[in-house]
Amino acid sequence: MITKTFSQLEPSKQQRIINAALAEFAEHGYEQASTNRIVREAGIGKGMLFYYFNSKKELYHYLVDYCLDYVVNEYLNLIDERESDFIERYKQAAQIKMKVYTENPHVFHFLGNIWLNQEVELPADLAKRLEEIRKLGYAKIYGHVDYTLFRDDVDADKVFHIIRWAMEGYEKDLLNRLKGQKLTAIDWDPYWDEFFEFLDVFKKVFYK
Repeated sequence: MITKTFSQLEPSKQQRIINAALAEFAEHGYEQASTNRIVREAGIGKGMLFYYFNSKKELYHYLVDYCLDYVVNEYLNLIDERESDFIERYKQAAQIKMKVYTENPHVFHFLGNIWLNQEVELPADLAKRLEEIRKLGYAKIYGHVDYTLFRDDVDADKVFHIIRWAMEGYEKDLLNRLKGQKLTAIDWDPYWDEFFEFLDVFKKVFYK
């Protein structure tokens, strides 16, 4: 979906425009997003933005495509599905996700808004791809799990949901605790220790 003129820009300038636009849409949503703020943050003239993209909607669609590529290549494709222990795979996926989140949080905020709010009707091909990647993510984390590791007296599906809900809640709590800090400068070791302790509790409770 990349436009020819935009693709001819030097990579650093492309990234600056992408980051500015992602931050704007993630913060304000599609309707309230301001192209004036985007160009000011990106350090370009407004006329240039519409030289690269014909409209605000075309820019938005480009960002959807960009973010989906990013999530697949930098996150989902790095999850090792050969790990059949659900807790260990979840641990691995969380480490990868947190790493890429600290490098580009706007990607996840932007996609989160799309999945939750669905402000803009996407073209059929993008909507289909969004749904395919949602299913891919679920399969990468929850597929091909060794059910025999769980206790015989618990329902495996319920265990999945309990762990997922707990860990998603933990992630939100952690991000709130770290709000306002420069994420790339944080010593993550204490937080990983805390996270692994929670996962160890789940193993003690739900595993044989």
